[in-house]
Amino acid sequence: MPATDQLSRGVRIGYGSGSVATGAFGTVPGLMLLPYLTDSLGIAALAAGFIVFLPKAWDVVLNPVAGRISDRTVDPRGPRRPWLLRAGIALALGFALLFAAPEMGRVAEAAWVLVMFLACATAYAFFQVPFVSMPAEMTSSYDERTRLMTWRVAILAFTIMLAGATAPVIRDAVGGRAGYRIMGVAMALVILVGVVSAYRGTRHAPVGRTEPGAGSLRDQLRIVATARDFRLLLTTFVIQALATGCMLAGVDYLASDVLERKGAATILFVCFVGPALLLTPVWARVGERVGKKRGYVLSSLVLAAGALLAVTARTAPPAVVFAAVVLVGVGYAGCQVFPLAMLPDAAAVDARRTGSNRAGVYTGVWTAGETLGLALGPGVFALALALGGYRSSTDGDVAQPGSAVAAIVVGFSLLPTALTLLSLLWLRRYALDAGAVDGSPSGSSPGSSAPTTEGVS
Repeated sequence: MPATDQLSRGVRIGYGSGSVATGAFGTVPGLMLLPYLTDSLGIAALAAGFIVFLPKAWDVVLNPVAGRISDRTVDPRGPRRPWLLRAGIALALGFALLFAAPEMGRVAEAAWVLVMFLACATAYAFFQVPFVSMPAEMTSSYDERTRLMTWRVAILAFTIMLAGATAPVIRDAVGGRAGYRIMGVAMALVILVGVVSAYRGTRHAPVGRTEPGAGSLRDQLRIVATARDFRLLLTTFVIQALATGCMLAGVDYLASDVLERKGAATILFVCFVGPALLLTPVWARVGERVGKKRGYVLSSLVLAAGALLAVTARTAPPAVVFAAVVLVGVGYAGCQVFPLAMLPDAAAVDARRTGSNRAGVYTGVWTAGETLGLALGPGVFALALALGGYRSSTDGDVAQPGSAVAAIVVGFSLLPTALTLLSLLWLRRYALDAGAVDGSPSGSSPGSSAPTTEGVS
């Protein structure tokens, strides 16, 4: 692949700006859609969890297809960039309608949300998969991909803070269903800004020249499935996405039903994302010093420690809970930088050895797994609410039983802690390092195991 080793700052920022779109869409539905369904439309928690989960499950099937299609796209702008614009605009339009269900009865309103979320999920697949595929083709450098991901995660963290903190404020300032509608339009504009910025910002980015892999999508998926290190990394990331999805779904409930403080949801998001904005470059330097794998393990342990501390939410002062979320944010920054920098390593090793470009298929499988984890998170949290006897309403002003409050704390704290620690069982066996990725016959990055390309061809 005739990709350069080092990218310009403009290309790094331009590529990273796509995280404005992915961050807004990944954050706001996870934060706001379940409360919208249970506390505004009056839909039971289990049914609401199904509505949130189904479109994401559809993406699990669609993402590898989107990756294969983008691999085979022929365009002077490259195989990925046209999809950023096409799918990104469709995503913004769909999101503006997602929270705009007209008053037409509970069943019809639930159907509206389901259909619109399916449309958004479809558009998002064709934006996200090409977007995440690009680093493997933009640079052949093991360390440059970490630097590229540093910009992406920093912008992602900023977007999470912007969207996660302002979406509840907009909703509460207007109030009722109108508040959700205006919030949806505002977030759609944020998504559109990210789409256009990524499209324009990558116009000078290098494009790899490897040929698309031969055979059907099933053949390509079978080859990707044999990549041992990719499977281990993906499993780790999916389990952690499930943990993150649980915490994201629980923020609004924790703020209103446990902390019972006005504006607590916004404070929680600032506590979560503020450290990530500051420490993302620090995690990148940690990775250069000790290796991506060890950095990933360390950041996972920090995230788990913060989640565990949040179990005190019912009895400790709110400041303790906010401090716990700060710790979660510190770990979360690393848990985004490292796996996203390790993913293109696996795809690049495969492309270098075979001369076939399966970056889109790799990324499609990756984003399908991530989507599944993030979708199951709210679903699992909704199940916890149902088991705790959570009471749905149309105005959100219902006293919850103690069992429901306990379920909120467990879903936000203990469950994510256990999942994050469980994920490390797979990560410990991951073996790709700088020597394997750069094609060196010997040597390894600090903190990495011996070079290997087992299972990646």
